[in-house]
Amino acid sequence: MTKTVSLLSALLCTFIWGTTFIAQDTGMDNIGPFTFNAVRFFVGFLAIVPFAFLFEFKKLKSEFRLDVKSFLILSFLIGLSLFLGSALQQVALLYTDVANAAFFTIFYVPMVPIIIFLFKKKTFHWSVWPSVVLCLIGGYLLTNFYDATVRIGDSLVLLGAFFWSTHIIFTGMIIVKYNLPLTIGAVQTLIVALFSYIVGFIYEEFIFENILNEIDSILYAGILSGGVAFVLQIYAQKSITPAPAAIIFSLEGVFATIAAWFLLNQILGINNLLGCFFILSGVLLSQLVPLIKKTT
Repeated sequence: MTKTVSLLSALLCTFIWGTTFIAQDTGMDNIGPFTFNAVRFFVGFLAIVPFAFLFEFKKLKSEFRLDVKSFLILSFLIGLSLFLGSALQQVALLYTDVANAAFFTIFYVPMVPIIIFLFKKKTFHWSVWPSVVLCLIGGYLLTNFYDATVRIGDSLVLLGAFFWSTHIIFTGMIIVKYNLPLTIGAVQTLIVALFSYIVGFIYEEFIFENILNEIDSILYAGILSGGVAFVLQIYAQKSITPAPAAIIFSLEGVFATIAAWFLLNQILGINNLLGCFFILSGVLLSQLVPLIKKTT
């Protein structure tokens, strides 16, 4: 039952991430990327923190008895990873198109098992590797990358994919030790908001009127993606290890494509549909094949 709830949490999280891509792209018409992220994640923090106090405040003392230092270090690491991943992705959208950004972002799928294997010497079920390949092929077909021109922003997205992968890994580590998904979500969004504000204060202008002009995109990206989705991710990773979780999160591209078709009237070609099929196949392979061995 817990595994089922975690899978549903991961799918809902991924759906929100996919639909938020549109808000991220359109939300910078009047403000800079760091201003957008600073306000977005602070809104996310404000959305989460009341629930953290309501449902987890009494658990804090007992949980912190385990190791406060470890909690602070891991919280900082997931916050820093989230800041760098989201910042690089947001800045990259100024220099590249959504197709390229979506394709290179999906590279966190192979990065997660590779990083874990190199640094933790941990092996995975064999189904992870073909699932990764299927997701990469699906991402290639889904974004029409072969019709796009490689831009300097693509390297920023690829670097950002590394930090998305470390965020998934560190999240898996902290939620195993501390059953505080709301508190962890609030802490990481506050860290991202603070770092984004510092960089934005130095290089951008915070103009209240311009921020209000982007309020719809900010609220959607802040409350749902910056708040709800990242808490769902943390909760999902309680029962799903990082490598399979990264494969599930690759469905972000599928949901983004469907959202673009539904909201922006973009036409889905045969390659886009094949891309959806490959990614969905990769996700199902990673989740179902390990169950076969357990039931036999």
